Formats: sequence, C-alpha cells, structure tokens
Amino acid sequence: MNDWPLAELLPHAGDMILIDRILAFDDEQIRTCLTVRPDGLFNLPDGSLPAWVGVELMAQSVAAFAGCHARHKGNPVELGFLLGTRKFTCNVEAFPAGSELTIHGLRSLEDDNGMGVFECHITAPGIEASARLNVFRPPQASQYLQQSKESHDD
Repeated sequence: MNDWPLAELLPHAGDMILIDRILAFDDEQIRTCLTVRPDGLFNLPDGSLPAWVGVELMAQSVAAFAGCHARHKGNPVELGFLLGTRKFTCNVEAFPAGSELTIHGLRSLEDDNGMGVFECHITAPGIEASARLNVFRPPQASQYLQQSKESHDD
C-alpha cells in the first residue's frame, strides 16, 4: 500500500479532488473510495451527488492509477486527458449523501503513445455504475501542451 497524498498523485487542486483515498492498486487496476458528503462542490440541494459525476470519479481514479505508477517508478506525475466515455450506465439518478462508494478501474488497453482504455465501476449497497473511459497521457505532457499552445498562437 502507499501513503502518498492524493494531491501528489492527481493534477487537480483543492475541492476538485473528489475521491477520498486509494484502497489498492497493482499493475492493471486501482480501487479508490469516496464517502458522499452533503456539502461537496457538485452536490444537489438534498446533499446527493448527481450520477453523472461518476464519470469524473472514474477519471480521477484512472489518474490516481497513473500517478501511483509514476511515483512507484520514481517519475514525476504527468498530466493526462479524459478523451471520452462509452456506455456509462448507472442504476440511480444520484448517489445519496453518506454513501460509501468504491470505484474500480481496470486497464484493458494502453499503448506506447499514451492512449488507454479503462473499464470502470462504482459500487455501493444498491448502487451500480459502469463505463469505459478512453484516456490519453502524452509521453511528454508539458512539451505536448507547449506545442499545442504555440500552434494556436500562430
């Protein structure tokens, strides 16, 4: 297990870090968790968290997976991008306040160019959500962003 703070594994800041902690990770998967608090950034008036935020929970778990692997290898944590999601399903409209959500991400594909696909699930008593996330982590993210900025400045 690791004791790295999430803020060192995710390229997010402050309230934008939505997951609470990493439960486990290995070469192919990660398990994270979140207790839905009624005062969160995206919560509805009744304190619940809209189900569509589940995609972001999954994406942050995948980012934590990449961050854990980078730190484990002694490398800096790099920026990654969520390109899209396919087949997001959820059996509830919102995750109730107090729910203990477990997020599981399983890498099904990743190539040398940084493209990846993860099968993700969110579970809790009475709650099931799933999606396939397409992600991209450029090998040299800072150079990639600089090149992108320069091409727009021309």
